[in-house]
Amino acid sequence: MPGIGDDRFDRTVIAMCLHDDAGALGLVINRPHPDLTLHGLLTQLDIEPGQAPDVPVLAGGPVEPGRGFVLHEADYAASGTIRVGDAWAFTSTLDILQAIARGDGPKRWHMVVGYAGWGAGQLEDELRHHGWHIAPGDAACVWDVAAERRWERAFALTGVAVANLVATPGRA
Repeated sequence: MPGIGDDRFDRTVIAMCLHDDAGALGLVINRPHPDLTLHGLLTQLDIEPGQAPDVPVLAGGPVEPGRGFVLHEADYAASGTIRVGDAWAFTSTLDILQAIARGDGPKRWHMVVGYAGWGAGQLEDELRHHGWHIAPGDAACVWDVAAERRWERAFALTGVAVANLVATPGRA
């Protein structure tokens, strides 16, 4: 299947968080960061890990790879939390990491560093010209499916079995 021309997005699942006339922001949710776990990140930020599990941090995209976000269920809100419909929210302030360490943060969450970003009209242009596949926002895909299975799950939500995909287009 043709891609968008950027190998960093090959087989990537992006949870879209913001999209308006000014541009778009999404978080990659199926790529564990190769060198970072939550405890390591908390230690770098001088936050005692406390009750936080030492889970992989996700590499959220190529833009600002040092900037952190917590993608979480909408059951939690703090200063700076931005809701994404009724399904989830994201927060990029340290108070959410402190709450997670104390054990009183959101029920389900992913720590993400970096993001995928598009300027005004850029995402729309890519959608018209490149190999994007759009799937509905699905709580099970975000929270219940292992990271390495989210790409397959996103396709399945639209009735596509990834085993049937081919790398080259056919001709009629």
